[in-house]
Amino acid sequence: MSEEKKDIGVALSVDCRAPATIADSLSRSICVQKVNASVFKLIILGILAGVYIGFGACLATLVGHDAAKYFGLGFARLITGAVFSVGLMLVVIAGAELFTGNNLMLMSVLDKRAPLGKMFYKWGIVFLANFIGSLFLAYLYYKTNLWKMGDMAVGLSALKIANTKVSLTFMEALTRGILCNWLVCLAVWMAIASREVVGKIFAILFPIMAFVALGFEHSVANMYFIPLGIFLKASNLFIDPALNLSGLTWNAFLVNNLVPVTIGNIIGGAIFVGLLYWTVYIKGIATK
Repeated sequence: MSEEKKDIGVALSVDCRAPATIADSLSRSICVQKVNASVFKLIILGILAGVYIGFGACLATLVGHDAAKYFGLGFARLITGAVFSVGLMLVVIAGAELFTGNNLMLMSVLDKRAPLGKMFYKWGIVFLANFIGSLFLAYLYYKTNLWKMGDMAVGLSALKIANTKVSLTFMEALTRGILCNWLVCLAVWMAIASREVVGKIFAILFPIMAFVALGFEHSVANMYFIPLGIFLKASNLFIDPALNLSGLTWNAFLVNNLVPVTIGNIIGGAIFVGLLYWTVYIKGIATK
């Protein structure tokens, strides 16, 4: 092997972890630390994660509200997804606890390094903290009146997004939740693979861009999108006979969207990423 090829091989081994190494790190170390983290720490970091995902959702609404007019539907959704990814970048690189990413904690339970009940408890803590953070940002943004930009076109777009989400059937919300967190957890997985910040950015960018562009459902993002829509509806500033907002309520948010999307997110992240990769790289190796 030439010196140049040796250098490339060394660079790859240093800058990128192999899938088996990621699985081992998650099941033996990263997820165990999350399960054993203090409630206080999880609450603070969970609130921050809710805010960070909300930042991405807020930016995506602004950028996407009129993008289709200039770029066409497909490319507009691609751009919207790209800017939304800033939310997970903040979570992973700045540091926060996101419920959907924490679904990978199942790997430590399967590896018998963490109890199932404790994992569910910590999931619950982070989920509620994410809700607080997302709701807080939605309320703050509502109070800024920045949604009035473009002759209130940004606010109207946010209202339509929320209304569409609460109008989904249970199966639509569930399946979109599964597909969403499958990609989100893969983004987290690939970000762990990279040792460089720029590598983590690109690892996060493409899967998140994909899930948003494809129209999948993220429970924590919806904790921002739908409450903001409810706040905007209450302002009584949007009068559009073609827009029926009677279904945009807190009950519809929780029952029609958050419950099925959350179940779907757990299936997509914990089962289709955590369980399958644990089976291949941890259990598969141990049983040989």
